[in-house]
Amino acid sequence: MSVLSAVLDAARSGAVEVVDLTTPLQSSTPILELPPPFANTSRFRLEELSRYDDRGPAWYWNDIHTGEHTGTHLDAPVHWVSGKDGLDVSQAPLSTLVAPAVVIDMTAEVEKDADFLLQIDHVTAWEAEHGPLPDGGWLLYRTGWSSRGEDAVAFANADENGPHTPGVAPECARWLAQESPITGFGTETVGTDAGAAHGFDPPFACHNHLMGANKWGLTSLRNLDALPPTGAMIIVSPLPIVGGSGSPARVLALVER
Repeated sequence: MSVLSAVLDAARSGAVEVVDLTTPLQSSTPILELPPPFANTSRFRLEELSRYDDRGPAWYWNDIHTGEHTGTHLDAPVHWVSGKDGLDVSQAPLSTLVAPAVVIDMTAEVEKDADFLLQIDHVTAWEAEHGPLPDGGWLLYRTGWSSRGEDAVAFANADENGPHTPGVAPECARWLAQESPITGFGTETVGTDAGAAHGFDPPFACHNHLMGANKWGLTSLRNLDALPPTGAMIIVSPLPIVGGSGSPARVLALVER
């Protein structure tokens, strides 16, 4: 039996589970909302072209209106000024789009503190228990934040001081970008950075360091609780937008059961 046939048989039998990590795209899908004077991305919107009517008697179809960074999406290096000479989303290596994935779970810490920040010590403690981060793979950061995904207000968790969402400490962001072997970093929140990251040094440290190191980001992931700490494979399917800074993506994981 070929390797691919074995994988298909395992998926059909349930020995390998396909887990969808994607937030469904609809008008209520939470997006990042920046304060003035900054421009904001578009919410997802369908524009009906025909639905079995005079505009098209036998077919239903729509135009879609969305931003590159709406819903579950891939951040390309060129998305940030530190990576402005890097790859665009159409140039994502296939070895980045199909790669091993590991999960670090900080749900308990985030339940106590919505502004919780991942530190280097958290990652090295995870490595001491589970082994090294995967070379050319993804580190997925589970915080439990996806449970808020159907409520835009709870997902933003903002007050007069701005949003309060978990993220990564600046030094840990630098370490992940420059010293770890991963190709990308994924989160359940609206962006890879914490809600308070505009006040960090540097501001938005995950974007700054990861994009500057030609690494990739994934955001608004769901169902990370269905993945083991190690052993999963991730499949990321963005639109190959030439010159694009990112793209909404369908993200799947393969997990042995």
